[in-house]
Amino acid sequence: MEKKLIIGLCGPMASGKNLAAGILQNMGFACIDADLAGHQALENCRDLVLQAFKQDAEQANIPLVDGDGKIIRKNLGKIVFSSPEKLKKHEEIVHGEINRLMEDFLQQNSSKNRVLNATVLYKVPLIHKCDFVIFITAPFLLRLYRARRRDKAKIKDLLKRFYAQKDLYAQYRSQNVDIYKVSNCLSAGHLQKKLNALLKNKV
Repeated sequence: MEKKLIIGLCGPMASGKNLAAGILQNMGFACIDADLAGHQALENCRDLVLQAFKQDAEQANIPLVDGDGKIIRKNLGKIVFSSPEKLKKHEEIVHGEINRLMEDFLQQNSSKNRVLNATVLYKVPLIHKCDFVIFITAPFLLRLYRARRRDKAKIKDLLKRFYAQKDLYAQYRSQNVDIYKVSNCLSAGHLQKKLNALLKNKV
């Protein structure tokens, strides 16, 4: 049986990695979005997360759960992105569960080429199962414009999240994996051409 590829897909906030994932999916790849897996992992780890950040939420006077008892991710984000220590604490709780969910995805789609769409894939063991990593990039101001238009968030909140990712590429380089930078600063069609050229001799 022909070996199927496992590709890591990453990039900083608002770089266009979800657009790239959609392009790869249209090319026949099975894709998992770690953000969506993260939603499930967050619910699976709900009690631990609430216990870890209850005091911070009370001090900031913001609710962590809605009327149905589900975690309000936007409010949780305000807390965990407020300092590297809080972000690390959050990741220690949920990343193991995210890795498990993505492992399940790989096994369930073993007959297909697969894409792991995950900003912080370098933080979970699965990165070492990837044949290579595609790192989507875009200029800072363009990413800030995209994020503001998409999330309707305050600039200061977006800048905190951007700052948390400032060493993202270096973190991937430190993992000793094959990594290819792909710039996404023009149209979706232009990005598709770049991905086609990259994958031409690999698929």
